[in-house]
Amino acid sequence: MSAPERTERDVTGLLNMAGHALSNRLAAALADVDLTPRMQCVLAHALEEERTQIQLAALADLDKTTMVSTVDDLERRGYAERRPSATDRRARVIAVTEKGRLAAEEGQRIVDRVHADALSSLPDAARAAFVEALRQLADTTRDPGPQPVRRARNR
Repeated sequence: MSAPERTERDVTGLLNMAGHALSNRLAAALADVDLTPRMQCVLAHALEEERTQIQLAALADLDKTTMVSTVDDLERRGYAERRPSATDRRARVIAVTEKGRLAAEEGQRIVDRVHADALSSLPDAARAAFVEALRQLADTTRDPGPQPVRRARNR
């Protein structure tokens, strides 16, 4: 039996391998300053403007459960706290503490360094084009497409 002929490169596999390697590098580098990539992402977005946990979860592409545990970790470390919104009494926002701001600044330097190191393997002329191509690809794949079918539970 022979395998089907491939007509295109396995882009999904290549992106997964590259993403996995880069994610591992980033996680290891951020661990040196007691941050995870998720924490860094949430802190950076929370510093931009007053945002609710739901808004931050959408920006960081995190589900509700992961977002709650991430904010819990940030609070335990003294990097952020949940506070009432200044503009909506019903809403609570994630406020970054001074300690969190300093951690986010150091974390951003690490993120930038890891990304620069990863891109350094490409010729200078190809770097910007590569990043732009990834951005375009990410923008066109925002629609998750068909969702997997879940089987009903036996009750």
